[in-house]
Amino acid sequence: MIRGLTVLLLCQLLGEVLVDLTGLVVPGPVVGMVLLFGWLQWRRPASGSGTVRAANGLLKHLQLFFVPAGVGVIAHAAVLRQEALPITVALVGSWLAGLLVVGWIVQLAGREHAHASDQDGVA
Repeated sequence: MIRGLTVLLLCQLLGEVLVDLTGLVVPGPVVGMVLLFGWLQWRRPASGSGTVRAANGLLKHLQLFFVPAGVGVIAHAAVLRQEALPITVALVGSWLAGLLVVGWIVQLAGREHAHASDQDGVA
């Protein structure tokens, strides 16, 4: 399990280093998760491997990861109150944009599936 935690932390560290070196506007932990995803796809660890056990152990206590976010909300409550309207517009707008994109993709995929089914029926 120590090796699994080491892999998880190394991926995050590499993500932070890559962001610092390249000046990407993506957070380091996000780049680290992409690196971890690539590593998991390449290695395909078994369900009992240290990395999987470490990740499952962290997921059991996922609620603790929301504590820093909650502290940040409380610490910046004054700014959030001052900027409530733009924040609300951005949240609702991004939610609506995501909903529209997903709906469009589902419709497109449904048409492709129906078209493929028609092709199978003709042959």
